Amino acid sequence: MSKALRTVEEHRAVVAALLSPTEAQDRPLADALGLVLAEDLVTTIPLPPFDNSAMDGYAVRAADIAGASPERPVRLPVAEDIPAGRTDSPPLQPGTAHRIMTGAAMPPGADTVVKVEDTDGGTETVRIDAAPSAGNHLRRRGEDVAEGTVVLRAGSVLGPVQLGLASAVGAATLPVRRPPTVLVLSTGTELVAPGQPLRHGQIYESNGTMLAASVTEAGGRAERLQFVPDDVPRFLATLEERIASAGTVDLILTSGGVSAGAYEVVKDALADRGVEFVRVAMQPGGPQGAGRLTGVGDIPVVTLPGNPVSSQLSFEVFVRPALRAAMGHPYPERAVISARLDETLHSPPGKRQFRRGELDAKTGTVRTIGGPGSHLLSSMARADCLIDLPSDHDLHEQHTMVDVWLLDG
Repeated sequence: MSKALRTVEEHRAVVAALLSPTEAQDRPLADALGLVLAEDLVTTIPLPPFDNSAMDGYAVRAADIAGASPERPVRLPVAEDIPAGRTDSPPLQPGTAHRIMTGAAMPPGADTVVKVEDTDGGTETVRIDAAPSAGNHLRRRGEDVAEGTVVLRAGSVLGPVQLGLASAVGAATLPVRRPPTVLVLSTGTELVAPGQPLRHGQIYESNGTMLAASVTEAGGRAERLQFVPDDVPRFLATLEERIASAGTVDLILTSGGVSAGAYEVVKDALADRGVEFVRVAMQPGGPQGAGRLTGVGDIPVVTLPGNPVSSQLSFEVFVRPALRAAMGHPYPERAVISARLDETLHSPPGKRQFRRGELDAKTGTVRTIGGPGSHLLSSMARADCLIDLPSDHDLHEQHTMVDVWLLDG
């Protein structure tokens, strides 16, 4: 492990450089939520595709109902019913009305719609008590989108509305950037699967669950490799076997086994195979590793510390933005705002500290949840932000403005 401390920004750059942009692939709309559009979507139809009614009511000629009012109603025979989805277009003859539903195509000859509330709702003859002018309650062909228009730009993140628009213009599939596949490793003889009885000295495995969920939340695809043996030859054999059978793996992500003590199986197994182990000037999460696994597909590897808060915070700082950037997200970083400290805080000299926090949006203040310890996972679970304390000083007075990373968006 290198003796010199690497800055947070330096290590972020190292991790980001490991991941190349993923390729485009066509996906059904149902499988595209949260993904990034790889190419412009150009509509081949206008939207709406035809003139249609914006109201339930009656399609008429404005000239036939001029001057209609409750005191002087106009009565017209109802010649046709036009529900939404009717595909033929019976022309409207002068002096008649067609009963029409919202979204139904306007019949040739009609130029306005009288909403049903301004009528008696008749089905054979209708009494009309209002005189809307020509063009009222109509949705014109191409009013929203003209044929040949770019409706979604490459780089757009596909949320529910974007997918709805794609569907509305007839796209059954979309070209999207493929989500990176991340192989999440859990190592440690002390780890036990949740639900099993614990013996003295054992703990339930949580980092793998947490990191796999974080990969998924970031938009990637997580695969788990649990309880990898704490023995270098067996560790490497297990890893190589899984890689050979897993297909595409864009990143191997480990937690634990990277510090300076004995039994650091990840460091011992990977240090001579292309992974550089360093210390980063941050707290928590100082021990880190990154590189490419030589001899086994040249796959990028990021190794995180084993304490749960250190592991999760390291994912937030280093891995999440790199994954999202590889997918083409226009905003791969967490949103950062400024807030005023609600307390005085101390941080280690020369280290950038990330504290779990709770933001009060009404007052624009932020305060810590729990202490700085890297084992205090419950406070991480309650936090809605990270307080980013700079490394250039160790005393942060109450009311000082600090950067705050928002964790819920």
